[in-house]
Amino acid sequence: MSFKLIMRQRKNITELFSTFIQFESDRFSGWVTDAKLNRSMKTCLNQLSENQANEDFWAVYWHKSWQKSEKPEIALGHMSAYLQEPCYWTVNKMIPRSQQSNDKMPDFFQVAIASVPKILKSCNPDVSGSVKGYASIAFGNIIRDYLRQNKEADFCNNWALLLKTSRKLLTESLQNAGLDAATIERYLLAWSCFESIYVPRKNPQLRQISAPEPETWQAVALAYNQMHARLSSPGGECTKETIERWLTESGNQIRKYLYPAVKSLNSPKPGYEEGELQDDLVDGFRETLLTELIQQEEQTARTEQRNQINAFLEDAIALLDTTGQKLLELYYQGNLTQQQIAKELAIQQYTVSRKLSKTRESLLLTLSSWCRETLHISITSDVVKYISTVLEEWLQAHYTNSYEL
Repeated sequence: MSFKLIMRQRKNITELFSTFIQFESDRFSGWVTDAKLNRSMKTCLNQLSENQANEDFWAVYWHKSWQKSEKPEIALGHMSAYLQEPCYWTVNKMIPRSQQSNDKMPDFFQVAIASVPKILKSCNPDVSGSVKGYASIAFGNIIRDYLRQNKEADFCNNWALLLKTSRKLLTESLQNAGLDAATIERYLLAWSCFESIYVPRKNPQLRQISAPEPETWQAVALAYNQMHARLSSPGGECTKETIERWLTESGNQIRKYLYPAVKSLNSPKPGYEEGELQDDLVDGFRETLLTELIQQEEQTARTEQRNQINAFLEDAIALLDTTGQKLLELYYQGNLTQQQIAKELAIQQYTVSRKLSKTRESLLLTLSSWCRETLHISITSDVVKYISTVLEEWLQAHYTNSYEL
C-alpha cells in the first residue's frame, strides 16, 4: 500500500505546525502531537482572523521568528513539524537509489530533518515564496551528501581516512569533538608527520590499508618530537604509543563528523525515565513580531511579488528559442535523461548538455537582473547561488504543475 493511501492528512493549521511523523517497523504509522507546540499555535491563532490563518502565512511567520528571536527553539519546533511531509516525500523518493546503505527510512528521515536549522538559515521566503518547496530540494541534497560521506566512511578504515582527509576537514572534526586549540594543534602535527612518513604519496582509491608497524610509529614520533617545539603550546615529547592514540582518535572523530549520529526530538531526555527532548523547547513567542507580520499589507505585497516572479519567468521561457523550450519540457516535464533527450531529438548528448546548460544560465542571468532591478537585491555570488536554487525549484514546479511560488 502506498504512503498516500495510509497517511492521514493533517486537518488544520494547528496540527500542521505541532505534529511529527511516527515510524513503526520502518514505515509511517501516524502523527504525534507535541503539547507545547500545540498550545503555542492555539495561542497565536486566537489573535488572528480566519482569513489570516493560512499555511503560507505561518511558514513565513515562524521562519522570521526563528531568525529574530533570542530563544528560537519554539519557532524551530514549529518549522520542523511543518516540514515533516516534504522531508518524508524526498527521502521516500530517494530510498530506491540508496540500496548500498544499511540505513532505513527513519534513519534517512532523521538525518534530513535534523538539517532544518541549516535550511532555514539559507532560505529566503521573500525571494522563493515557498519554504516547503525550497526545503524539498535541500533535503535531497542533504541525503545525497550523507550517502556520499557514509559510503566513504564505511569503506575506509581509520588509516585510509587519515590519508585521504584534508587538514581543513581534520581540524573541523576535532573542533566538532570539543578539543581545545592546543590539543588540536598537536594532533594536526602528528597527522602531518604520519601522512608524510607512512604513505608519501596519497592514492585516492586507497580505502583499506594495514595498520602501521611499530617501526613506523617510532619514526612518526621521532619526526613529531623534532618539530613540536614550533607549536604555540608544545608540551612534552611523545612516545609512539601516544602518537598512535592521537591518530586513532583523529580517525574516529573524522568518521563521527562525516557520519554523525542523529537524535530525534522524541528521544528520552538524558537522565530521565520519562519525557522527551522536545519537552524542553522554550516558548520564544513574541507578540511584537506577530503584530508586525499579521499586517494585511505585507501579506498582499508578498502575494503580488510571487505573482510577479511567476509571470516574469513564464515570459522569459516564452522568449527562449524553440530548441531551448523543447529541452526544458523534455527534461523537467518528461523527466528524461540527457541521453534519452538526445535520442528523442536525434542529436548528440554533448549538444543536449551544452544547450541545456546555456538555457538555464540564460534564465539565471535574466532572473538575477530582474531581482536586482525590481526587488532591489544586491547580487553577490551567494545570492546568485541562492537564486539558482530558486530557479531550479521553479522549473520543476512549473513543468509538473505541482505548485506556484
